[in-house]
Amino acid sequence: LSSSAPPLLSYSLKMRGLELSLLAITLLLLTGWSFGAEVDDDEGKEFEVVTCGSAVKLQHIQTRFRLHSHDIKWGSGSGQQSVTAITHMDDPNSLWVIKGAHGDHCPQGTPVKNGQKVRFQHLQTKRNLHSHNFQSPLTKQQEVSCFGEGGNGDMSDNWIVEPKEGAFLKRGKF
Repeated sequence: LSSSAPPLLSYSLKMRGLELSLLAITLLLLTGWSFGAEVDDDEGKEFEVVTCGSAVKLQHIQTRFRLHSHDIKWGSGSGQQSVTAITHMDDPNSLWVIKGAHGDHCPQGTPVKNGQKVRFQHLQTKRNLHSHNFQSPLTKQQEVSCFGEGGNGDMSDNWIVEPKEGAFLKRGKF
């Protein structure tokens, strides 16, 4: 495996009529693995499927910007924790942990299935990626923010993850 750019997982994320189909998930394995090569060795097979508890980066396919957040609130709109996009690959504020949907428990290590509802919890602030009917202060489109304390939130934190192919989310597949 090389240490070049992380592999991308191309998925459509849907939530209450909002579809973020231009996002891709970059899986960051916190196990010392390097990135950039397809997993084709027997040792890497056990890490091929993305699971609940995985730390991921969400990346816009066309611009390669990563979804980023930190404990700064929007000055308008919802007033919740801001979510923006940045180009830095090594930014710790771009990590999101895959959790079960609001009210559902998804034990760590459970493979994420096609069509499964999940939450993306911001690793640093423990708030969930959230959307609602507020206008974004920057783009004037639908606002995306972080919401909830310690992972608690509501149904507007749920996202449906749909891989382009296969029954499970897999790293390194486009």
